[in-house]
Order: sequence, then structure tokens, then C-alpha cells
Amino acid sequence: MSQEFTIAGFAALLGEMTLKADEATHHALTKAAKIVQAEAKSEIGHYQGEIGGFPAWAELADSTKEDRLRRGFTENDPGLRSGEMRDSIETTVHDHEATIGSDDDKLVYFELGTVKQPPRTVLAGALIRKEDDVVKEIGSTFVGRLTGVGVHGGALPIVEGD
Repeated sequence: MSQEFTIAGFAALLGEMTLKADEATHHALTKAAKIVQAEAKSEIGHYQGEIGGFPAWAELADSTKEDRLRRGFTENDPGLRSGEMRDSIETTVHDHEATIGSDDDKLVYFELGTVKQPPRTVLAGALIRKEDDVVKEIGSTFVGRLTGVGVHGGALPIVEGD
């Protein structure tokens, strides 16, 4: 089956395809960012092993454990006290870029370490751990959107050659 287009009709089709591709990209990045966000949030409070060149999380210092208990928190849940730092992890998708991060300075110190505290990577570790899931989600969402899976009104028209 072939379809003939006027120049204006072909331009309109290309415009629609571009719009659909942009929508698919945004949707795929949003879903992928949520995967990383969920993983990052789940890592806080639990020791993480070595991954992607990042060292395993160091055991909390005895003085930190004592301070946690004195303040009414559990003794040995690294990074988890009130849950405020964990809950500050958000996602943003703009154009063709997804950002997973936090505006909580404590997470920066936790992630990168300080003079007194070793780094305990949360965001980078979550991305590394979920890389395969992110790639799969972006691929399947993008292709599904372009072929009509989950798209209101169906797929983009496919022009088949002879």
C-alpha cells in the first residue's frame, strides 16, 4: 500500500512525527528517571556494595551510631534519620534531558563525602544499578509510542514501500 502526499501533506506528516517523537522522548525519560529515583530512595538506610568503581559504603563510625541512638534514631541505617533527605530526591524532565537529584545539602555531603565522612554514593549508584532497566524502559516506551502502543488514537501512519 502506498500513499501519495502533496508537499504540504508530507511536511505536515513530518511535523506530526517530530511531535510524536518529542512526546515519546519526554514520556520515556520521565519513566526512566522514576526508576532511578525509586532506586536512589531505596538505597538510603541500607549499606551498598561496590559498584562501577564506587567503593562499598563504609560502616558508620561508633560515634555516629551513638549519636543516632541518643537522638532517638535507629543505630545503623546510613543516611536515614527522619527520611527528609531520602524524600528530597526528585526528578525533572526538560527537553531531552532527565535530572534526578535533590536540593538537600546533606545528600551532597552523603554522596561525595566530607573530611569526616566517607562518600556513600546514592544517585550515581542508583543509575549504575538500574542502567539496564533505564535503557530497556526508554527503548520500549519510545518504540511503543511511535508504533501506537498506549497512544490515544493509535499509531503514526506507516508508509510501506512496494
